[in-house]
Amino acid sequence: MKLNNLHLISLSVFICLIMLSPILKAGSQHKGGENILWLKSGWFIQSSDKLADSGSRISMSDYKTADWYPTDVPSTVLGTLVKNGVYKDIFMGRNLASIPVDQFKKSWWYRKEFILPKKSAQTSIAKLEFDGINYRANIWVNGTLVAKSDSVEGAFRRFSFDVSNLIRYGENNTLAVEVLQPVPGEPTMGFVDWNPKAPDRNMGLWRGVSLRFSGNVSINNPFVKTKLDLETLKKASLTVLAEVENNSGNSVSGILSGVIGSARFSKTVELGPKEVKRVEFSPEEFKALVINNPKLWWTNDLGKPELNTLKLEFKIKSKLSDKVQTRFGIREVSDYFTEDGHRGYKLNGKKILIRGGGWVDNLLLDNTFDNYKAQVSYAKHMNLNTIRLEGFWGTSEDLYNLCDENGILLMAGWSCQWEWPGSLGKETDEFGGIKTPEDMKLIAQSWSDQVKWLRNHPSIFVWLYGSDKTPRPELESRYQDILKNEDPTRPFLAAASGKNSTVTGKTGVKMLGPYDYVTPNYWYIDKKYGGAYGFNTETGPGPQVPPIETIKKMIPQDSLWPVGKIYDYHCGGNDFNTLDRYNEMMNQRMGKPADLEEYCWKSQYLNYEGMRAMFEAFGANRYKATGVIQWMYNAAWPKFWWQLYDYYLNPNGAFYGAKKACEPLHIQYNYATNGIDLINNTQKEFKALQAVISVFDFNLQKKYTRTISTVNLAPDRTENIDILPSITDLSKAYFVDLKLYDKEQKLVSSNFYCLSSKAEVLDTAKTNWYVTPNKEYGDFSELNQLQSVKLRVNEKLKKEGQKQLVTVELANPTDKLAFMINISVKNSTTGENVLPIFWNDNYISLLPGEKRTINGYYFTKDLEASHPQIVVTGWNVK
Repeated sequence: MKLNNLHLISLSVFICLIMLSPILKAGSQHKGGENILWLKSGWFIQSSDKLADSGSRISMSDYKTADWYPTDVPSTVLGTLVKNGVYKDIFMGRNLASIPVDQFKKSWWYRKEFILPKKSAQTSIAKLEFDGINYRANIWVNGTLVAKSDSVEGAFRRFSFDVSNLIRYGENNTLAVEVLQPVPGEPTMGFVDWNPKAPDRNMGLWRGVSLRFSGNVSINNPFVKTKLDLETLKKASLTVLAEVENNSGNSVSGILSGVIGSARFSKTVELGPKEVKRVEFSPEEFKALVINNPKLWWTNDLGKPELNTLKLEFKIKSKLSDKVQTRFGIREVSDYFTEDGHRGYKLNGKKILIRGGGWVDNLLLDNTFDNYKAQVSYAKHMNLNTIRLEGFWGTSEDLYNLCDENGILLMAGWSCQWEWPGSLGKETDEFGGIKTPEDMKLIAQSWSDQVKWLRNHPSIFVWLYGSDKTPRPELESRYQDILKNEDPTRPFLAAASGKNSTVTGKTGVKMLGPYDYVTPNYWYIDKKYGGAYGFNTETGPGPQVPPIETIKKMIPQDSLWPVGKIYDYHCGGNDFNTLDRYNEMMNQRMGKPADLEEYCWKSQYLNYEGMRAMFEAFGANRYKATGVIQWMYNAAWPKFWWQLYDYYLNPNGAFYGAKKACEPLHIQYNYATNGIDLINNTQKEFKALQAVISVFDFNLQKKYTRTISTVNLAPDRTENIDILPSITDLSKAYFVDLKLYDKEQKLVSSNFYCLSSKAEVLDTAKTNWYVTPNKEYGDFSELNQLQSVKLRVNEKLKKEGQKQLVTVELANPTDKLAFMINISVKNSTTGENVLPIFWNDNYISLLPGEKRTINGYYFTKDLEASHPQIVVTGWNVK
């Protein structure tokens, strides 16, 4: 449905009254001012190919938009067309490839009308601000050209224009923005070889647009630097900085004052006409900025992510000119090198094992707040502590705020999109594709904009200004100057790879693969490439095939089986454009599946054991291993490669394999030593633990058992507690069951492995940059002989606020193994999975007579007023 102008104006009046009220708006911290009008809804777009009018005419209030498409901002052009039904079901099969791209080579207009309330006595300045335009734009307000596309360019630039003399208070205003897409060779956001490009190249107003109001002096870019007494963590010294800008043609004197909790500080500031001055409050000058017994920001695995608020205001002759606030966390991040020369990181003086995944926004850049919230919550739920942003993702600060609140570290910086000719669209060299003085100037400005915008987020622990390659030395020197001036508080990396910089030296991290499927023992055995040593900034066991429900949403019914060319379209690019190697590994290890359902169960097994092994190996080898980033964490669209959960937020086996491996207190099998390790991922000491270790052959005959009591485990520690003996008469496939109890005999960790008595042998001589193949495979084919099991299931549901709590009691009353049990909640009306879903465990196995209680929750709104249906399935569960 298209809104007419009357609806638009009425809606704008309502928004203005809310946004410009004296009530503090939560989102105000994003821009630094309280008096902010976010121009979010009531926009319309249309192609210039269908218009004959100029910007001066389009930006007049009497211009008609009857045939334009309604939208919100942030948005992209294609995202808007999809929401308006122009293109349907674009992720099914190859539908995305059928969208014509020539229509986006023309410019597209964004247009919005709005009414401002009566001007207040304190408001003399109005600035129109753009957080992100892809890629260039001509901007018009009320018939006047504000800025041209030769100066408004760059997806990661942020722009502010003084429109004080152009806007009208108490009457209608019109903003028109002509957007032009990036052309090949221009550095924009991108998806490299992770998935197809958006047909419109993501052109649009991809981040927010706002009007910011103040008096003659405004406060910009507030920043809080924190320094800790790392010996005691009982004292923090804060330094507060801000830019104050005199927007008038006269000299001004005023007082800049600030508040952080009970700490208050102020100083007089003298400004010449149009002068911008950087003002600093140091703890040496202002003793109130020395905080005793501070509440610190920690990652979710080490503590609580405490947040604080800085409030600043500028007054001229006791009259308020501007007022801003921003959140920050009191914490200190640093890096170090191991004795082997690998880089690691510390948070508040304590070593931290980085465990995370590589993030990407949706293909249409249309993530909602609820979507961001669910995805960040998934990271915490999986016991991960880090997300790597290859590219400054996020259509707003929502992603960054949520990571602050949930104690998730962020690696923030540029993508390799600009480092390779295939993704950038022009020739590159050893330093990538940013070569010309003009390109370097643009990207340095973009870097400065992003750093100043995001530097108050405690979740960001490292700035990453190169990915696969280091920047050109001249450009890196500019980056370094920006960081020294704008944010010297964090470590940086010149590249996510092991390439050395001529400017800053050794990176001390690695990017040596693998990116395709490797057997679980790889992570323990490999000492040269991607194995569990050092900091692997992107790696993983290759494809993660999603559950069958998701496959049916992207593969047409007539192409579901066998795996074929349509599947390839939903794979990655370059060397990752098929599932051939993954499928061959499945066939060799487990036997060729007969149908799609069997294929999916075998996929979930491979997903689970592969992801568990990777994270377990890095945990076992701490701090020879300092970190690992699973490539990738999430999905920009429905796909088969690199994801812990899919585009629809449906977790696959890898999700629960990662969650299991990274649990706070953990018992695990070590593929390298044939031993049993205990892992303490917390800062707490545990005493009087009891471990029960059992080995069963395929027929569930117990071949080994041992109970180890009174085990003590220090904080942040790995301990080997047993080496399994050699057992000569084991079946081809056998099982290791591990259980760990606390001193009250409460089960705190359980882990179940299917292993093979036939050794898996890596063919290391054939290792390349993305995979190490095998000479020999284990034999897991006996799993195909598992007999069907019917479980006893009892379920309980309880509403708690916006959540629906679910308890599922499982019992295996048979003498058979129930393997890879999966629990889901479905909408009883539609049959669709209720997502996101948060189970404390899943894809579990139950021995004969064993019982287990699984707890979880979902959000009531996601059930869409239907009734829940708890569904329990499994490899051999009927």
